[in-house]
Amino acid sequence: MTRLRSCLLLLLLLFAAAACTAAAAAAGAVTDLVGRSDPSDKCVYTVYVRTGSIWKGGTDSVIGVTLLTSDGSGIRIGDLERWGGLMEQGHDYYERGNLDIFSGRGPCMRAAPCAMNLTSDGTGPHHGWYCNYLEATVTGPHLGCAQQLFTVEQ
Repeated sequence: MTRLRSCLLLLLLLFAAAACTAAAAAAGAVTDLVGRSDPSDKCVYTVYVRTGSIWKGGTDSVIGVTLLTSDGSGIRIGDLERWGGLMEQGHDYYERGNLDIFSGRGPCMRAAPCAMNLTSDGTGPHHGWYCNYLEATVTGPHLGCAQQLFTVEQ
């Protein structure tokens, strides 16, 4: 009898965990910004990426970032350069020692970003990359400015 109760309790906990995970995933919708042109996008995102100055620290790969709030919602930029590269024409992004700047519009997040996931697609002749940091700034009409520094050092 005790074993049956333990199994039922374990089963109940598994169902509860699955329900919580599903609710968190539903609440934590992430909006993809690349290729998006929506007039209702009122917030401006600015992203600074510092590539390390170590030997062979640069890359030719496509770099993306997902910015997340504490509730798991956020935005995804699959290709920073294509989305909002602000450097001069012909600039080689993510090269050793560079500070690259990107900016574009998107939907306003419910809260300031507190987590990020920086990704590389691993393509190109120089796919290894050393990122010092990523700094994100978000602002919109009648909103304050949220700024977050994410130290990467890898």
